[in-house]
Amino acid sequence: MNILAIDTSCDETAVAVTNGRKILSNIIYSQVLLHQKWGGVVPSLAKRAHEERIDGIVALAVKKSSLQWEDIDAIAVTQGPGLAIALGVGISKAKELAQKYNKPLLGINHLEGHLYSVFAQNSKGKPEREIVFPYLSMIISGGHTEFILWKNHLEYEMLGSTLDDAAGEALDKAGKLLGLGYPAGAVVERLAETVKQSDPYEFPRPMLHSKDLNFSFSGLNTSFYYFLKKISEEEKNTNIALLASSFQEAVFDTIIHKAEDAIKKTGVHNLVIGGGVSANKYLRKRFRTLVKKYSGIVYFPTIKSLTGDNAAMIGITAWKKAENGLFSTNTIEREPRMKIISTCK
Repeated sequence: MNILAIDTSCDETAVAVTNGRKILSNIIYSQVLLHQKWGGVVPSLAKRAHEERIDGIVALAVKKSSLQWEDIDAIAVTQGPGLAIALGVGISKAKELAQKYNKPLLGINHLEGHLYSVFAQNSKGKPEREIVFPYLSMIISGGHTEFILWKNHLEYEMLGSTLDDAAGEALDKAGKLLGLGYPAGAVVERLAETVKQSDPYEFPRPMLHSKDLNFSFSGLNTSFYYFLKKISEEEKNTNIALLASSFQEAVFDTIIHKAEDAIKKTGVHNLVIGGGVSANKYLRKRFRTLVKKYSGIVYFPTIKSLTGDNAAMIGITAWKKAENGLFSTNTIEREPRMKIISTCK
C-alpha cells in the first residue's frame, strides 16, 4: 500500500509517503528556531506553526513521492503520545484528507513508529535488514526513555520506563544550565567529543542498583544544578566541555547498565534503539560494545532524520496495521499519554 503519513506530535510538522518499508518521500519542517528563544516548546506557537505549514508540506510530500492522489491507498496519522494541541492539527488534517479523497484512516502510536524506524528503507529497498523477532527495544528521546520487549509485529511488552525526566530531556536541561541554548543535547555531544577524560566529575548514576528496569533522571539534574551553584562562573566556562562530558557519561552509564540488566533478564541479545538520542555516536559505540559481549546485534535508524520525529516511521508502522486490518474510523481522537500496547490480531 502507498500510505500518506502525518506526524505533528510536538515541534516538527512532518509528512511522508511510504510503501511497505520503503520511503518514497519524507518532508520535515522543524520549529526549533521558533522555540529557541523561549528555551523550550511553546504549545500555542507549535500549534500555529503546524497549521500554517501542514498544507504545503502535504502537497510537497505527494509531489516528491512521484505519485498522484489516486495512487495513495490510505492516510496514517500520529494519534499519540505527544503534545495535545499539536497532535490535534495532524489528526484534523488526516480526517479531512481521508474524507476528501475517500481513503481509509490509520491512527498510529508514535512510540511504535520509533521502533519501526530502524527498519526503514529508501525507495530502492535498501538497507535489506531482515526482521527476526524478538528484539529488546529502547526508545531514547526528549520525551521517552523506555524498554520494550518487541515480540512480533505489533506485539509488545513494556519492561521499564522513566519515572520522571527522559534521557533527552535531562541532557537538554543540563545544557541549558551550561548556557548552551535549546535544544542542547547535540551541543553536549560535540563538547564531550573534544575531551580525553570523559568522566572527571563522576555525577550520580540514578537507580543504578534498583532491581527493575525503570529510570529516573530528575535527581541527576538536581545534583548537577547544585554542583554548578558551588563553582564560579569562570570555572564553569573553563571546564564546560568536561562538565558536559561528565553529565553525558552519567546518563549513558545508567542506560547501558540497565540495558545489560534487560539482556540478562530477557535472554534477548538483539537490540533495536530508536528516538532522538539514538543519533549520539558515542552512545551507539557503547551499545555496540555491549551487544558484542553477548554475540548480539544492535540496530539504529540508518539516517539521522529518522531518529527524531518524522512521518516516515508512522507510515511504516501503518503498513503493518493495514496488513492486519487495523483501520480507524473518522472519529479518532488525540491521545497525549498514549501507551504502547499490542494490537496484533
